[in-house]
Amino acid sequence: MGQVHERIEQYAEEIRANGVEGDRLMRLTDASAKRLRESGVIRMLQPKDHGGLESHPREFAETAMAIGAMDGATGWVSGIVGVHPWELAFFDPKAQEEVWGEDPDTWMASPYAPMGVAVPTDGGYVLNGRWSFSSGTDHCQWVMIGAMVGNRDGKPQMPPKILHVLLPRSDYDIDQDSWDVVGLRGTGSKDLIVKDAFIPTHRTLEAAKVFDGTAPKEAGRTQTLYNFPFSCIFPLGITSSLIGIAEGALACHLDAQRARVTVSGTAIKDDPYVLFAIGEAAAEIAASRAAILETVDRFWDLTDQGKEVTFEQRAIGRRTQTAAAWRAVRAVDEIFARSGGGALQMKTPMQRFWRDAHAGLSHAIHVPGSIFHSSALTQLGGEPQGAHRAMI
Repeated sequence: MGQVHERIEQYAEEIRANGVEGDRLMRLTDASAKRLRESGVIRMLQPKDHGGLESHPREFAETAMAIGAMDGATGWVSGIVGVHPWELAFFDPKAQEEVWGEDPDTWMASPYAPMGVAVPTDGGYVLNGRWSFSSGTDHCQWVMIGAMVGNRDGKPQMPPKILHVLLPRSDYDIDQDSWDVVGLRGTGSKDLIVKDAFIPTHRTLEAAKVFDGTAPKEAGRTQTLYNFPFSCIFPLGITSSLIGIAEGALACHLDAQRARVTVSGTAIKDDPYVLFAIGEAAAEIAASRAAILETVDRFWDLTDQGKEVTFEQRAIGRRTQTAAAWRAVRAVDEIFARSGGGALQMKTPMQRFWRDAHAGLSHAIHVPGSIFHSSALTQLGGEPQGAHRAMI
């Protein structure tokens, strides 16, 4: 257990309790955000030259899992917002200084999806657009978002070119009414609106260079952490927090079942069918955790040795990560179905874990179709093209 993990564990009961309020507010509570800042969770992948910890990705994943098991929304924000400092390490030093110069605990929201258009102008770009699903955005002072480079008429250029751009909080609006959902409510994953914001060139980065590993080399980042594959580290916080949610659901279920007696008078401890289901679900969640961490360790070792993590290896890694998410949520369904009617009560944490797990599975990073296609085709000697290479 790393130091950040140990620090955040001290506040486990507080974070669990705040999860109820966060679900009502539809954003992370100020108290939970404060605990994340104090523990250093969001600085785990941040460069040391800007007050970061440069932690091993495995330690980051294990911490996101632990927080997700306390409260799904808090774990989710930790996993998503916690990845952004890793990429900021590749931006122009001037941009890094603007974000972290006065406060290394400054947070950045996202999303990376190119939902806006950046039109070139003198010294940079003019950006317009609307972005959905900006998790933890109420607690962030900057945003790192994706944008299509546009022509003078504001239409995306063809072939497309995608930038990741940085904006301070003063340059965008948060649509506070855009987030009213069934699960992960406390993440406050609201829409962002940008109108005619000027983005200086030093606050932009070509997305393709992040994806293919060129960006860290051009930035002079030689550390193993920053040469780690984007397609592994970007989903890592998301899926790790989801596995943590599944672990939290299992722990909650076990607590409720220890002394439970069904209406037929049978103690759960004496019901072989429920015991089998619990055992199977626990094994599936543990397998999901192990699969994610094994991939991280293997990719780290390859990167540390200066070896390339091939497209085939990355595709299989994404297959493993996606399958782990689905396996864990199916296990949650099995135990929730055997939790009894009491688990449906809104006052119990079990129903929130169940809702949060399904909401987390709906993230685009967990869509299995093209990932499974690409991993299989590559292993058969084929060469995936177009969309089948995306996020691999």
